[in-house]
Amino acid sequence: MQKKTAVLLLQMGGPDSLPAIEPFLYNLFSDRDIIRIGPSLLQPLVARFIARRRAKKVREYYKKIGGRSPIRELTEQQAVRLETALGPEYRCFVAMRYSKPDSAEALASIAREGIQKIIVLSLYPHYSRATVGSSINELQRELKKITTPFSISYIRQFYDNPAYITALAEKVERGLADFPERSSVQLVFSAHGLPQSFIDSGDPYLEHIQTTVRLIMEHFGGISHHLAFQSRAGPVKWLEPSTEAKITELAAAGCKQLLMVPLSFVSDHIETLYEIDIQYRDEAAALGIVDFRRTEALNSSPAFISCLAQLVREASC
Repeated sequence: MQKKTAVLLLQMGGPDSLPAIEPFLYNLFSDRDIIRIGPSLLQPLVARFIARRRAKKVREYYKKIGGRSPIRELTEQQAVRLETALGPEYRCFVAMRYSKPDSAEALASIAREGIQKIIVLSLYPHYSRATVGSSINELQRELKKITTPFSISYIRQFYDNPAYITALAEKVERGLADFPERSSVQLVFSAHGLPQSFIDSGDPYLEHIQTTVRLIMEHFGGISHHLAFQSRAGPVKWLEPSTEAKITELAAAGCKQLLMVPLSFVSDHIETLYEIDIQYRDEAAALGIVDFRRTEALNSSPAFISCLAQLVREASC
């Protein structure tokens, strides 16, 4: 019997209840791949303080989207459908960076099934040390704690993969089709923000995002488009323009129809369901944008699952 290969999907994770918000934020702000707060020994204390302070405000956001993040269920659905697409030679597992199931649990599950070959598939299409790098670093720390002789390969990015671009373009096309006149629509690609210092130190995230936008727009001649960045936090300089600033700019220029295209998010979570669908929609309406819409997240679309299956098969060769 041919031995199976494990496919380990890496994702950020999210709180599955209101009480889980503070622990999630603590895990996030404890991660020195994202933010370094003083000496490493002091960071957990500072992270605890920040998490407690921010949890009350963040809790209100989650209340507006049902009191929890759907990202675990959506990622597990992706794993199930990817496993079906790949066939019986593969088993798919999920590891969240800041919530459960984490890397240790995923590795234990793989070991229990007697699987030794693992293809690690990052669900962050665009590489950054704050996302892909952090998740892989955590996985490698857990690997050092165990004696199972895993053989591991990594898929760290797929920002320019033709199948990924096709999956995104399909969502954009569907979003544009809902407007009576697509030529009057402004596309705003909204990517998760990153401190400018990351880019200045060589992080390729911005270049990857820009490449994805360029490749998508090859499918949509005659449509105006813009790139902006959301989810900034803290006093440091972040990538610009912010999504809020871009919406304000477009409204001032007379934009009435706007289609948001979330980038760097392959599943719905707080950034799409609250920031875009509620916060930015309300801001746009107040500024006079009368038709504000968002493309669907990739989630488990057949085109996206086909993309992931292709990536895995290529990594298996």
